[in-house]
Amino acid sequence: MPFPNSSDLSPSSFILASIPGLEAAHFWMAIPLCSMYVMAVAGNCMVLFIVKTEPSLHVPMYFFLCMLAAIDLALSTSTVPRVLSFYWFNTREISFGACLVQMFFIHTLSAIESTVLLAMAVDRYVAICHPLRHAAILTNATTAKIGLAAMVRGVLFFLPLPLLLLPLPFCSSRVLSHSFCLHQDVMNLACANTTPSVVYGLTAILLVMGLDALLICVSYLLILKAVLRLASWKERLKVFSTCIAHICVVLAFYVPLIGLSVVHRFGKDLAPLVHIIMGNIYILVPAVLNPIIYGVRTKQIQRRILNFIHIRNNRTAQ
Repeated sequence: MPFPNSSDLSPSSFILASIPGLEAAHFWMAIPLCSMYVMAVAGNCMVLFIVKTEPSLHVPMYFFLCMLAAIDLALSTSTVPRVLSFYWFNTREISFGACLVQMFFIHTLSAIESTVLLAMAVDRYVAICHPLRHAAILTNATTAKIGLAAMVRGVLFFLPLPLLLLPLPFCSSRVLSHSFCLHQDVMNLACANTTPSVVYGLTAILLVMGLDALLICVSYLLILKAVLRLASWKERLKVFSTCIAHICVVLAFYVPLIGLSVVHRFGKDLAPLVHIIMGNIYILVPAVLNPIIYGVRTKQIQRRILNFIHIRNNRTAQ
């Protein structure tokens, strides 16, 4: 494929990463990826349906869970179909414009998810430390405003990332490290000073994901302090168990995020397979795990799923 020279302001396209020596196995490698995507779509759609139809779940915690489900659906759908197209039909090229749009959605949706996770931590803090004021503080209107604020915050912080890449010239090498577009990955291919992009990207990450992670930790320190004041271990475990699902979801989001950042920062000499696997984990693992975690921890969700399966089995038997 012909490439424009390094004096061009923008490339016509980028090349998605493949695993050297395993190109012939791409078709089979895409099957588990497709399976995980189907699980993510089915699980998050099920969460949205159950919360909508179960009146007992119409509380801030599960409205935030619906926001997470919608974000995970959007994030996985903005990347995985394009990755599957690459693996199954060998469409390795992605246009410069499409790459920037995909990059914007990935980083913005991740920022929104981080903010929602912080809101869920605050919800747990208020519910445990100020239970009598919980209904007054976190009303449905307040929950909706928090969701809107999370969206605006994500867009404002991460819209400049693709805009900062627009004027940069790119070298003849257009091969990405992942099967989709990330800011760090595209920026590393530029043939110019990327200091403004580096500084702004790092600042945005620290002010959004970094600050959110810090505040989540503070929330749980306050929760732990309140729990330890309870009289018996049985009461402490019962109260703290209401936070287990959220803690697992936080870990499912931040651990792949940190792992991917470490790979980008220190893993230049790692095998391409490591970059591709870490990227796919970052995109898909939270989307797959979140519905499972809350499905296991929430009796109302379990009951509705079992009822749905029972109804489907009865229809099949008839």
